[in-house]
Amino acid sequence: MNLNVIKTGLLIFSSAFLASCGGNADQAAQQQAPPPMPVTTYTVAKEEVSTTDTYPGVVVALNEVDLRAEVGGYITAIYVKDGQRVTKGQKLYEIDRTNYQAAYNAAKASLDVAVANQQKAEKDAQRYTNLAKQEAIAQQRVDYALTDLANASSQVAAAKANLATAQANLNRSVITSPLTGTIGISQVKLGALVSPGSTLLNTVSTNDPMAVDISVNQRDVQRFIALQKNPGQSVSDSIFSIEQNGNTYNLNGNIVAIDRSVDPGSGTITVRISFPNPNGLLISGMTCNVNVRNKSPEPQLIIPHKAVVEQLGKYSVYVVGDSSKVEARLVELGSRVNDRIVIREGLKEGEVIVSEGIMKLRPGAVVQATPNTPANQ
Repeated sequence: MNLNVIKTGLLIFSSAFLASCGGNADQAAQQQAPPPMPVTTYTVAKEEVSTTDTYPGVVVALNEVDLRAEVGGYITAIYVKDGQRVTKGQKLYEIDRTNYQAAYNAAKASLDVAVANQQKAEKDAQRYTNLAKQEAIAQQRVDYALTDLANASSQVAAAKANLATAQANLNRSVITSPLTGTIGISQVKLGALVSPGSTLLNTVSTNDPMAVDISVNQRDVQRFIALQKNPGQSVSDSIFSIEQNGNTYNLNGNIVAIDRSVDPGSGTITVRISFPNPNGLLISGMTCNVNVRNKSPEPQLIIPHKAVVEQLGKYSVYVVGDSSKVEARLVELGSRVNDRIVIREGLKEGEVIVSEGIMKLRPGAVVQATPNTPANQ
């Protein structure tokens, strides 16, 4: 009987031990293979999209001229006020004209003397030529007369050149506006001494239309060249618009110039877009954003924006692969369309990505996928 009791005790102990070992094995298995994480997935597809690309820009005047003195002297008159609207040919500044007027008068007098000498030499040459035909004087005297006439004609030409120079300097002592527009704040005061070619007096620029310069990635150059070749479409379709401080200007622009070369450092090229500015809302030097509507010529890959993970300036998505395991894949983003975004590189049509539940995911995790529906996209 004691033997049976011992056997029974051994069996109970063995069963308890095996049960304990089995529990530990199950627990270890559960720790090694966590349950699949529930996520929502999205199948990558192509669509025809119309996006709006935003570029930071700087407002510039289409025509702008720096006014500099071409002759030296003291400023004796300023005919306009700072910021005044001016017309082409309007007088703006005057430099002391005393010396230039005197030089002009002297040059004109010299020309008068040269002309008088030329007229006398012409009469002498004519008279001596007639006498030579009658053999009344030697031919040598005729040659002298003709030489004097040639010299007198050269002196007239030189006197005319000196008069033209004096006239130009006298005219340059009055600075006029080279275009119709707005003049800036004067850089000199009345009585200031200015030097030719170096002293900046002021700046005049047009204000309607104005332009905005933007930097465009080199891969988009062909698209902007096509828009430049068809300016009418840009205006009629409102492809270009301006946004500044949250306000959108109802001004339709068109491309007037594309720079000659790409900046090798940034990989961008400058595009200049002209906008009408009837109310003077655009001021040279102002910063703004230019919205460029971009309708893709062919379908593009587009996914929910919430599926994108950003880390250290790089973007990735979780792609569901074999055995429902996910991998993180770097992608290159395109334009954003509401709550979705275009993918330029990194994904293929038909691939399945995680669109919701990405916060706790890690590469290699197993997921339990619930396909997304158009209502949730």
